[in-house]
Amino acid sequence: MLLSEQDQFLSYNGEVLVFQLPKPKHAEEADDKTMNLCVRRMVFNRDTKLFVQKSSGVFSMGAIHSEIEMICCSCTTDSRTGIILPCILMKKKKRNNVKYFLLLLHSSNQFEPAFYFKLDYELKEDIRLFAGPSLLWRHANKLFYISSNTCVIQSAPVQLSSVVWTGEIVGEGTVVLGIRTACLPETEDPAGFSVSDRAIWGSEFFGYSVQTQKMLTGTCFMPHAYSRVVSSVYVCKSERLKKQLRISLVAITHRNQLIWFQNGVPKGVCELPYEKPCSVKPALTSSSDLLFVVSFASGNSCAVQRRDSLQVASKWQKVNCVLVDDFIGSGSEQLLLLFKDDSNTDVLSTFKITDLGEVNYASGINYKHDVPATEGLQENGLLTVRALETRLQAGWTSVRELQQHLRLQKKVILESCRALIDLVEERTHILPTSKEEGLVSLWDDVENPADSLSKEASLASAVPEHFTEELWQRVVGDSLVVGVKLTESCYLSLHDVSLSLVMDQDFSSISPIIKCQSKIIKLNKAFSALAVSSNQIEPPPKKMKLDLHSKSDLKEEFPKRSSRIQLEGAKTVTAVTSLSPLLAFHRVCCVVLLHARKQNHQNDSLQQSKKITVLCGRILLSLEDISNGRYSVKMLRDHGYCTGSMEDILAVLAASVRFSFQIVSCDCTLTPVSSWLLGEMECTPFKECQDNIFCHKAGNIHGTIFNWALKNPFEGVLTIFCRNLTVLFQCLHSLSRALPPSCHLKLLRSGSKGVLTEQLALALEKEMLTLKNSLFLKETKAENSLTWGNESGKKISSPPLASLLDTAEGVQQFRKKLQNEREESVRSMNQTMNGALYQKMALKIAEAQLSSDMIVWRLSKS
Repeated sequence: MLLSEQDQFLSYNGEVLVFQLPKPKHAEEADDKTMNLCVRRMVFNRDTKLFVQKSSGVFSMGAIHSEIEMICCSCTTDSRTGIILPCILMKKKKRNNVKYFLLLLHSSNQFEPAFYFKLDYELKEDIRLFAGPSLLWRHANKLFYISSNTCVIQSAPVQLSSVVWTGEIVGEGTVVLGIRTACLPETEDPAGFSVSDRAIWGSEFFGYSVQTQKMLTGTCFMPHAYSRVVSSVYVCKSERLKKQLRISLVAITHRNQLIWFQNGVPKGVCELPYEKPCSVKPALTSSSDLLFVVSFASGNSCAVQRRDSLQVASKWQKVNCVLVDDFIGSGSEQLLLLFKDDSNTDVLSTFKITDLGEVNYASGINYKHDVPATEGLQENGLLTVRALETRLQAGWTSVRELQQHLRLQKKVILESCRALIDLVEERTHILPTSKEEGLVSLWDDVENPADSLSKEASLASAVPEHFTEELWQRVVGDSLVVGVKLTESCYLSLHDVSLSLVMDQDFSSISPIIKCQSKIIKLNKAFSALAVSSNQIEPPPKKMKLDLHSKSDLKEEFPKRSSRIQLEGAKTVTAVTSLSPLLAFHRVCCVVLLHARKQNHQNDSLQQSKKITVLCGRILLSLEDISNGRYSVKMLRDHGYCTGSMEDILAVLAASVRFSFQIVSCDCTLTPVSSWLLGEMECTPFKECQDNIFCHKAGNIHGTIFNWALKNPFEGVLTIFCRNLTVLFQCLHSLSRALPPSCHLKLLRSGSKGVLTEQLALALEKEMLTLKNSLFLKETKAENSLTWGNESGKKISSPPLASLLDTAEGVQQFRKKLQNEREESVRSMNQTMNGALYQKMALKIAEAQLSSDMIVWRLSKS
């Protein structure tokens, strides 16, 4: 069958559907009042490289040829079955009106009339087919639509100048994107979107949901400024995130541009090779490249690629139609270009199938042995290689920029650490010169020898005597323990005390800050070890003290919950870090910084405290000293006692993990526990704190510290400080053999409920005190921090009431006074607070509440 200019082409499941209205050949046929609509299903044969007819169908209509016309065709969803079917809109002219009817085509090539309607005018503007099937058009700047479900023409309550897209939007159904004259309301809502661009450009985008009949803001598609130039749109993706509509689309403009928009923001633009673009459609090829096929009014077409940027990949001239589908059955889409050919009018005689990559079939080419060795394929291959080279070069450039950014980041971190050290040591920090940074200075750099010497000086400033007493270091296994002994007279809040280790050397490849864990340890008669870590949300179990002997020790055990510290006894802050990474440098010098909150002991208000940083000194660590055992822990037996130094004891405790177990016996005393510790475990007590004993037994258990506290002859708490879980399991295995079968062991994860209850009472008392102090501060500083209505502070005189009411002037004065008092009362109820003061008060209250919340959490876990 010969091809006609009125024929319609449609791609459907890899097939090409050709709809035709055959012309009458003779006068007798022209007078025949029966008209046939023919459809031919064409498929591509990969052997012959040609399109062949698969099947055909016919639909007969009672009309002459001059009265029937095909308007458009598309693939839409049948709402009855949810299946996508081809449909075609037909027009039949009559004397008084125009009849339109829509036909559905089934897989059996049978046509089914969906609906029909009559109009007194012809459809010419913005005709769109969508799911239902439904039809939409524009006439006299009004929007009309009809669906197969209702078969009734409906009009939308909008005035519009054009329709640029119709399709499905998530959560909205079928949406029409149009352009209309800007509607500027008389009163603008301050919370609404700005209308400045609409006022400038005079038009705006809008979205209209056909199902819900509600308007959508056009700015979620594109800015209103583009409404004057956009001619057609294709929405690639729509989704809802946190109740916000996010849309990705491409638009073609009257200025011969293709623009990519994402969430209403332009992300890329491409100049098109021809004028007057009229439509755009996507194609996903085998290389997962997204192509946009643009058709022009002149009959030309082009393909735009979206990789790193939008760029024209190919262009063609004298194109009759461009279809997108999987025509060769490869699992990805290809472009089918049907060219105009006056010499040959056969159906699909001049075509080209391509995906701008490996697939390239064209009519009139001899494919011998199915080897695509044509010039077109060679040219496409060369273009692909060049594109890959460009992409590789761009990737390598990005890698170099990232490496340069990382080097700059390391420089900033190193210089910040040097500045911090100089600040603590009370030295003037000198920034590096432009020559050192590899920069070209706009001014002449003047070298100052004195400043250079001060920058290289390594002598530390004197440490204030009222803060620290001693700095020491020990090596315990694979851990380095650094300790700082605090003086008894220092007013430091323990919950804010920590140590930092910073390497005092220039290492360009690593960060100078050493990762470590800070602990606060106090030795008294009932020994306890407390770990402090600002990065932990919930308090770890090993930080709870279980062997309390007096109320005076309660505040010492839980300093995070009290604003004061106990001054009796020596406290030591330790930092534990891994030793192995430091040994790689053979010799390392580290600066030890103490971070704390300095607080007035006589005042419970947190406002009196401030954060300070103190330089404690430097430690030198070398592989030679470690090999000689210079910093090793030495625990020796001497007449039944362990003679380790206080620093050795603190180092072992800091490097150990703490576990506490409650041991309960129902029918016998717990004397076997003491016998097991002194006998099988070969433990001896420390001279400094005899309640804690050191294990001298050979093997992995050596170095473990125990604390055995009896509450009564049948119940006690055993605390174990061990290096790891393996040692813990060995100790428990040995203990289980020594205990009677009736004994029960329970791991105490947080502490005894009695102790925690007392701590909760203290924390709640602290919280109430904080609230009281905050309110008192608010009243005392009202004049400086609060803004009252009566800023002048003047007081209204109060003459006797009787004398005021005697005269008219007095009554007026009384009314004025009463009105002022009412206004003053209202203003006092609506007082405002300075932002900095409110932030400080809220922080103090939150800290106090967090303390009590943590204890409640511990109680729930115990």
